[in-house]
Amino acid sequence: MCGRFIITDTAPDLAAMFDVEHEGENLPEPSWNIKPTEQIPIVLESAKSGSVVRRLESARWSLVPSASTELALGYPTFNARAETAAERATFRASVVATRALVPATGYFEWHTVGTEKTSYFVHSDDGLPLAFAGLYSWWRNPVLAADDPARWVLTATILTTDADGLLRGLHERMPVVLPEEWWDQWLDPHTVGDQALVDAAVEASRGASAALRFHEVAPVTGNGPELIEPVGEHAAR
Repeated sequence: MCGRFIITDTAPDLAAMFDVEHEGENLPEPSWNIKPTEQIPIVLESAKSGSVVRRLESARWSLVPSASTELALGYPTFNARAETAAERATFRASVVATRALVPATGYFEWHTVGTEKTSYFVHSDDGLPLAFAGLYSWWRNPVLAADDPARWVLTATILTTDADGLLRGLHERMPVVLPEEWWDQWLDPHTVGDQALVDAAVEASRGASAALRFHEVAPVTGNGPELIEPVGEHAAR
């Protein structure tokens, strides 16, 4: 986890929900099957001239540290383990200063028994969007000219932690779901992040995680609202 998720809210809806002051360009449309390296909406805060601006931006879902010479890394970075995020070179700088929220209507998980995998959709109990704790980084393409606007690529990852409650029966990992009272602290660019901050965010997420619900769905192929329709004996869970 988390390798596939969905966001069905439009950019204006997300901007209103997260009190966004600036909407970026080319924000992705709603999607029921978002995959790593695709574009996702993220909420971040930037500080310019002393003022903090909350922004909704489009980011490539797989974080690439700014020092990397390649956009495609040799290992997956769409998730970052919360337990070690502040220690790993790939994510350390982002923990310090570039943290984000990743809005989601829910996410898919696969329960494996032997060689058989069953698909599930995990969502909030009230149907409201979730806010995953995320990290972001601006990667600069070294082969493009300094005045080429395409040289800067915004990339992001989702923090994960040990699964809690009923979700342990699906998979050992789950995204860190931040409650609303934690959004400001997590995004604040003036807060110097460290492992203690990440650990506190994980602890704060436990209440929101306990409110998650899930149901079995058909194999996740294509892209449309039918992907989250309940099937099988778990439809009423």
